[in-house]
Amino acid sequence: MGWLTKFLKGSSHNHKISEGQYHGKYEEEGIWDGPSPAAAWSDSENEDIDRAIAISLSEEDQKGKKVIDNDSHLEEDEQLAKALQESMKMDSPPRYDYGSLFPPYPYFNPSGYRICAGCNAEIGHGRFLSCMGGVWHPECFCCNACNMPISDYEFSMSENRPYHKSCYKEKHHPRCDVCNNFIPTNTAGLIEYRAHPFWLQKYCPSHERDGTPRCCSCERMEPTDTSYLLLDDGRKLCLECLDSSIMDTHECQPLYLEIQDFYEGLNMKVEQQVPLLLVERQALNEAMEGEKNGHHHLPETRGLCLSEEQTVSTILRRPRIGGSRIIDMFTEPYRLTRRCEVTAILILYGLPRLLTGSILAHEMMHAWLRLKGYRNLSPDVEEGICQVLAHMWLDSEIMAGSGPSGSNTASTSSSSSSSSSSSSSSSSKKGKRSEFEKKLGAFFKHQIESDTSAAYGDGFRAGDQAVLKYGLRRTLDHIRLTGSFPV
Repeated sequence: MGWLTKFLKGSSHNHKISEGQYHGKYEEEGIWDGPSPAAAWSDSENEDIDRAIAISLSEEDQKGKKVIDNDSHLEEDEQLAKALQESMKMDSPPRYDYGSLFPPYPYFNPSGYRICAGCNAEIGHGRFLSCMGGVWHPECFCCNACNMPISDYEFSMSENRPYHKSCYKEKHHPRCDVCNNFIPTNTAGLIEYRAHPFWLQKYCPSHERDGTPRCCSCERMEPTDTSYLLLDDGRKLCLECLDSSIMDTHECQPLYLEIQDFYEGLNMKVEQQVPLLLVERQALNEAMEGEKNGHHHLPETRGLCLSEEQTVSTILRRPRIGGSRIIDMFTEPYRLTRRCEVTAILILYGLPRLLTGSILAHEMMHAWLRLKGYRNLSPDVEEGICQVLAHMWLDSEIMAGSGPSGSNTASTSSSSSSSSSSSSSSSSKKGKRSEFEKKLGAFFKHQIESDTSAAYGDGFRAGDQAVLKYGLRRTLDHIRLTGSFPV
C-alpha cells in the first residue's frame, strides 16, 4: 500500500500592526482675525515654521505594533506653539489657538469619526491600535481562536482573521498522530509529513525509520505509549483489531459456515467438504512452497487454497495473551489427503473477523473454480474474480451489520448479487457493529479497490466492471468459454 507524502507551508503570513499616531483631539479650526502672516514672515521665519511642522509630524510608521497615548503629546504641542509665537517678528494677532495652524495627522479623520473596528464605538482620547486597515481599542483587537486581546509584536492572519502566532500554530499547524508533536518543517521551510491514504493518519517521516509499530491488519501506526499485541511471528496487532480477531481453527468454523451459506445464496454451492485451517505465517509460507503449480499471491500471503497433499501445522486452540505477547501457542500437524482438486484452505491466524472472512471468501472462489473445472486461467482473471467475491462478501457484511441504514455504506458494484446471502449470515443476528468495525470493513474494501498490482488490482477492477454490467453468472460463463472477462 503506497503512502502519501504531503507538503504544507511552514508558517502563516505574519503581520505587524502599523504605527497609529494620535496627537490629541482636534476641535474646530482656529480663525485668523489679523493681517495675513504670509506677507510679514521672512524666509528664515518660514524655515523655522517648516522645521517646527516637520518636527511635529516626523514620527514615521515603524514595523511592529505601537500603542499611542494621546495625553502625553498635548503638553508638547502647546509648548511648541508658544515657541513659534515668540519667534515671529510681527505684531501679535488677536488671541487664537496656535495649535490650529497644524492640520490633524493626515492618516486619521477627526476623533469624532474615529470608530473602533471591533466594537464600533468612538475611540476618543484613549489608547488605540492601527492595523488591518482600521483602528481598534487595544482590548477589542482579539485573537479569533482564544478571544483574548493580541498584545504580541506580531500576529498571524487566516481568512482575514487575526490570531496569536501560538494560537494559529495550534489551530492550523498539523500535529503528528504518533508523537503528538508539531510536524517539523524541512530545509525548504515546508511541513513534510506522511499520510495514510485511507485513515488520513498524519505522522513525521522519521517514524518510518525509528521502529514505530504498525498494525498488521489496519496498517495504522500506533501512537507513542499505546499498547499493542506482538504475535509470535513478529506481527503487531492493535488492540482495536484484536477485539474481533480469530486465533484458532475451531474459532474460525462458524465464519466458514457463513461464507459457505454466502456462496450457496449466489447459487455457487461448494459440494465438497474442504478443510479450513488457521496457521502461523511460517506454516503458510512452507505450504505455499509445496504447491507445484504456480500461484500468484500478495506481497504478504494471508491465505492459500491448496491442491497438493501435505502435512500442515495448524493452531489447535486460541493462545493465551500474557501482557503484550502471545503465549502458550498450541499447534498440531494435519495431514492433507487429495480427494478432489482442493485439499485445504489455509488462513493466517490473528486477523480481525472481517479481514479473515474476506480472505476466506477469496480462497473459496479459488476452490470453486477448480472444483467446477475452470482451467488455466490467467492470473488477472482468476485473482480478479476471487477479489470480486471477497469484495461482495464485505459488502454483505457491512449491510448486515449496519441495520436498516447499512445499505448506504455498501458500494453499488455487487450489492444486488450479495443481498440474497446477507440474510443468512449470522452476523446479521449480532446487531449493529461498532463504528470501528464498520470503518475497518470499509478499509478492507478500500484495499481491494485501490490495489495497484496487475493480478489483484487491475484484475479486480476488470472483473467488478464485468459483474456490474453483465451480472455474476454471465461473467462466469464468459470466463469458462473464453478465459477472459466480458467487455
